[in-house]
This record gives sequence, C-alpha cells and structure tokens, in this order.
Amino acid sequence: MTRHIRRAAAFCALLLVALLVNAARVQIVQAPQYDGNPANRRHDIARYQQPRGDILVGGEPVTGSRDTGEHLRYERTYANGPMYAPITGFASQAYGTTLLEHAEDGLLSGADPVLAPLPLWNDVTGAPNPGGDVVTTIDGAAQRAAFEGLGRRKGAVAAVEPSTGRILALASTPSYDPQSLSGNSAAATRSWNRLNGDPDKPMLNRAVRRTYPPGSTFKVVTTAAALDAGVVRDLDAPTRSPDPYTLPGTRTRLTNEGEGCRDASLRDAFEWSCNTVFAKLGVDVGVTDMAATAEAFGFNDDELRVPFSVARSTFDTSVDRAQLGLSSIGQYNTRATPLQMAMVAAAVANGGQVRSPYLVERTLRAGGALVATAGSRPSREAMRPSTARLLKELMTGVVEHGTGANAAIPGAVVGGKTGTAQHGVGNSGTPYAWFVSWAQGERDLEPKVAVAVVVEGSAADRERISGGGLAAPIARAVMEAVLAG
Repeated sequence: MTRHIRRAAAFCALLLVALLVNAARVQIVQAPQYDGNPANRRHDIARYQQPRGDILVGGEPVTGSRDTGEHLRYERTYANGPMYAPITGFASQAYGTTLLEHAEDGLLSGADPVLAPLPLWNDVTGAPNPGGDVVTTIDGAAQRAAFEGLGRRKGAVAAVEPSTGRILALASTPSYDPQSLSGNSAAATRSWNRLNGDPDKPMLNRAVRRTYPPGSTFKVVTTAAALDAGVVRDLDAPTRSPDPYTLPGTRTRLTNEGEGCRDASLRDAFEWSCNTVFAKLGVDVGVTDMAATAEAFGFNDDELRVPFSVARSTFDTSVDRAQLGLSSIGQYNTRATPLQMAMVAAAVANGGQVRSPYLVERTLRAGGALVATAGSRPSREAMRPSTARLLKELMTGVVEHGTGANAAIPGAVVGGKTGTAQHGVGNSGTPYAWFVSWAQGERDLEPKVAVAVVVEGSAADRERISGGGLAAPIARAVMEAVLAG
C-alpha cells in the first residue's frame, strides 16, 4: 500500500514538474512569439484603455481622445485636423502613427518609463502611466495664415524663428483629416484606401518630406558663396556677365526672362533674378566652395529631425562646370524642402548663423509637471556676418524695388527672393512658384520670422506662375501673423 502511495506521489511530482516546465516554456521561451502574434490583442487593448496625451499649440490642445466603449476603448480626435495634420500626423488603431504622433508616441501613450513616479513603479503596480502632453513651437495664427493662404492650391509653407530655430508654421496642401483614420472600422479602411489612392497625395507632408528644385531662391546661397569667396566684393560693380551665357564646355545658351542682365551688378541681378549672372558666379566660385556653402546651410544633411525626419535637400557635388552653372540657379539636381529654404532665409536674418529647427518646445506629465524642454539649439556659420549684412540689403531691395513687392508689410523691414523653378523633361512640367523671406517689425531688435513658400501652379495658370505673384502674398500673410503676435 505504501509503495503505491509513493508511486502516485512521484507521478504527481513529475506532473507538477512538467507543468512548471511548460509554464516556463510559455512564459519565457515562447513569450516573444505569443506577444508578437497578430491574434494577441492584449497589447492593443491595454494601449487604448486610457486617453492619449495631447499635442498643444499656443497652450491649447489640437488633439483629444474619445471613449468608444469598445475593447479598443479610446480613439484619437483632432481639432482643425487638416490644418495641423503636417504637424500631428495621425494615431490610428489600424495603421499606426506618423509625424509627432509617432516621434512622441512613448510619451503620448504613457509607455515612456520617464513618466513613472518611481523606478520600476509600473512593474510593481501593473498600472499604466497617464499619457503626457507635447507642447509645440507652432504659432497658431501663422499656421492658419499659411494653411488658408495656400487654399486649394498644392504647395507648402515653412516658417521659423531665425534666432532660435523654433518652427512657427508647417502647412501642406492638399491635406486630410487624421481623425478619419483613428479607429479600426470599415470607414477608417475606406478613408485609408481613398487617401492612398489620391493622385494629389494629401497625406504627403510637402513642407518637410518633399523636395523641389528651388529655382532662383537658391541664388541666396550662390550669392553667399560668391561674397564669402571674394568672387564679388562690390554689390554695384559690373559682374562681367554675358547675356546669353554659354554654359562651359557646351553650346547651350542660358538666357533671362527680361532685359538688362548683361554685365549687371550683383544688386541689379539679385533684384531682377538674372540667371546668366548667377550661373556664371557659381562657375567662378567652383564646385568645392559652392558645395561647402550649400552644406553649411543644411543641404546634403541626412540626419535632420524636428523630431520626425526631414527629407534630404541636395546639392550635387559631382558635377561638371556646365552642370554647376545650372545647379547654382537652383536647377539640375539641386533640390530643397520648404523647411530647408526657410533655414536659408533664417540664416541671412540671423547674421549668417543657422539654428537647428525644432518643433517641440517641451513635454509634460499629465498633471502639467515638466518632463523635458528643448533648451538652446546648436548653430553653425553658413556665411560670414559681413556677407549676411550684404544679403539682407539685397533681399530688402527685392521687396522694395524688385520682384518681391507683394511681400511688403507697412511699418516692417522685409527681405525676400522670388523663384520660378522649371522641372520635368525639357522643362515640360508646370513650374513651381517660390518665395523665401524674413521680416522685422519696427519695434523689434532682430528679424522675428523667416518663411519659405512653394506653390505647385496648375497647367491652366502656367503663363501667370511666378514666385512674386503666387507665393509672396502667402509669405506676407504668415509674416504679418507672427509680427502681430
């Protein structure tokens, strides 16, 4: 009898060991497999069991959370969704996150360990942290001016504060309402398919994720390179530039839209955007110095984040002299995001110093306690201070006497540069209208805002497309909004 009891006890012990081994196998060895299984909804259910933290503009939230009463309980909501979509991105139960919603997802969702009141607190309590808030640098009035200024046109606006790098506006049109993607319903699926199938690409953030040929706005960079290299020393001296200009080593003759560019001074060439003068200046400066200046402004930088990634603006360093001439007037392989061109204008306004742009001013816990702040941003010299002073003078002349008159603001000093960029095979594409600028109010000690605007004109308006006509009025509205703030 005792023998049978011992055998039964041993068998029970073996069963217990087997259960423990199996539990350990499931909990430890196979845990990653189960955790990553699409059929396992525990992670998603836990993620959406509480409201998400908010993204704030001017102290007011532009996001929210709605209690659906379902397993995935809280769904993201957006105020003025299309206007702020290039900043917030979307947070979708079905399609993930983008832009600020993605870059700050840990804080907004409450998953970031920095939100725990004590180390290992959540491991002990098993309770999630409330989501934190993200305070942006965006100026609400400037954002509205940019978005409404673009209207139904395709295009983008970027505005920054020159002295700090704070991004004041990022607008992109056509846009979309991120709230249409928030849930996991059939309606969200239909919205996703419609938006992805739209040839106008409303979910593309044209301000930071699309590059364009900058056209004549790039002549700001070429001028900086020529002045820094000593190729030009006097703004009013003739530049010895032929019209037309035959690109070196070719029979291609570069011309201008208007008259008066032959041997024009740098001041006159800048005000009236003479292609021949700036193509020759770029060739005279040489590819090494042109590339060094472009890269000092931020071109060819793969690592710019604001905190989400920004597309690389490019200046080709492997060009012959003819290609260099075209690159120096913002054509050939030269490409830039609107944010990059706002940085170019900001460097002029800031005495030659480029501040790294940023979008997040500070992050907060749910109760308002500070988590982190942006602090002072690093800067680099894009040009000599003396060169920046001369460029400010030239850009002011464009608005006061040249092609940028539509950007003038009574009582303020405004500098600008227009551009009409050709693209496509044989320049067959509809040109892009550009304007880059900065503005300083009469009571300000330094410029308060730098702006870049690009408008993708329609084929019907091809003959009327110009930076001064289409883009400059939008830039003026954004600058007025900032100066009035």
